Amino acid sequence: MSTARKTAVKKPAKRAAAKPKPARKSKLMTPAEIREAFRRWQDLEPEPRTELDYTTPFELLVAVTLSAQATDVGVNKATRKLFPVANTPAAIAALGVEGLKPYIATIGLYNTKAANVVRSAELLLERHGGEVPADREALEALPGVGRKTANVVLNTAFGQDTMAVDTHIFRVSNRMGLAPGKDVRAVEDGLMKRVPPEYLHHAHHWLILHGRYICKARKPDCALCPVFDLCHWPEKSLRDAQPA
Repeated sequence: MSTARKTAVKKPAKRAAAKPKPARKSKLMTPAEIREAFRRWQDLEPEPRTELDYTTPFELLVAVTLSAQATDVGVNKATRKLFPVANTPAAIAALGVEGLKPYIATIGLYNTKAANVVRSAELLLERHGGEVPADREALEALPGVGRKTANVVLNTAFGQDTMAVDTHIFRVSNRMGLAPGKDVRAVEDGLMKRVPPEYLHHAHHWLILHGRYICKARKPDCALCPVFDLCHWPEKSLRDAQPA
């Protein structure tokens, strides 16, 4: 009588998970390509402006401070109720933190932002006669005001040639090969050097609009892109992109 032999069944060895391929870097755009890109953006929108609602430098300062990690639409909804009640440093200071909170409660981080806006209003009264200074150092000395916020105010309210690099501009600059950089300051410095002087004043608005509505983070609308032929993003595709 033969004895059945049990054969061990070997489990297949687990394959190591494939490492994702590093994203290919975009080739740097040439000066001629950059100039042509901004010429086209200017043709499409000769006088671009921020999508935040404001009528005075102080209203702009408040709106930009509130816009951190929030949408312009959400900020505008809040300021449409706030500004008719309080839109000057004196009025905001008089309103106080607890008085301000109900107007901006729909905005993220509203507790911290309320404290920053009220303290900024008090400092403007104490140090600048209630006026928003057209000076970077003075602006950045206000609570909640960093370099990007200061750049927006200096450019939009006072006409200075600055570059306020947000997530849209950071993405577009790296993706297109316009002014690549590992951080926002590197991108800002690169754009200040590479954008032709005649386009510099409106450059950050054109780039924000392009990043917000065309060169979006997850699925860029390459089929709608007015600078598709100038862009050096290795993954760009007219075949895969469909108009919204």
